[in-house]
Amino acid sequence: MTSMAELKPQHFLWDVEDGIATVRLDRPERKNPLTFDSYAELRDTFRNLAFADDVDVVVVAPNGGNFCSGGDVHEIIGPLVAMNMKQLLAFTRMTGDLVKAMIGCSKPIVSAVDGVCAGAGAIIAMASDLRLATPDATTAFLFTRVGLAGCDMGACAILPRIIGHGRAAELLYTGRAMSATEGERWGFFNALHPADELEPRALALARQLADGPTFAHGITKTQLNQEWNMGLEQAIEAEAQAQAICMQTADFERAYRAFAAREKPMFGGD
Repeated sequence: MTSMAELKPQHFLWDVEDGIATVRLDRPERKNPLTFDSYAELRDTFRNLAFADDVDVVVVAPNGGNFCSGGDVHEIIGPLVAMNMKQLLAFTRMTGDLVKAMIGCSKPIVSAVDGVCAGAGAIIAMASDLRLATPDATTAFLFTRVGLAGCDMGACAILPRIIGHGRAAELLYTGRAMSATEGERWGFFNALHPADELEPRALALARQLADGPTFAHGITKTQLNQEWNMGLEQAIEAEAQAQAICMQTADFERAYRAFAAREKPMFGGD
């Protein structure tokens, strides 16, 4: 296993406290756009989280009143125009690998969205397990507005599963911004909170998850993602096997003994 508390990333802010890692993109003066380097460093960080024993939950937080404005126009979109097909495919695969790493990291991810959440920023929120927002947050999958298809970084696969095919199609074809109230009503956001409460609420949710049976949470995340491609019979069998694994954990026995003693279980993640 790996410790990640001492990670010193160059392209975003990182903090680990009592099992909760907080990530913030750190270019608030430009609404926190992504660059080639920050994409790659985020990808590598989420890949390594799969092996981290000191992180149980990840919170992706805003910075300076905004979440993320997507790929930097000057540092990403400009250079892309000059690339050949081989270089372009290497880039688009790398961005998709960030989503794969988020899905495969085995840790629940909570996104706390404020202000602008656009392009790849919207994808990061989409690829999270739970999403909170402020009433002023605006989320836009704006790829068509820069002459690209809406099928970026898994959007055509994941977004319809969250908000439904018709709503996802509208957002991906038009590139228009989804308001926070729409996002909550459609199921994209789990809840809306005032700006001064957003991060405390996200951290409280993360604390609740980190205090739970974290090994079992990892199994839940795995099944939520793997069962996309299963028939019902295969899914039921996969869940039977997954639950049998969890029944061998110490947390399962802790929960039973606490219930018998009429106490609150204290989970250990093993």
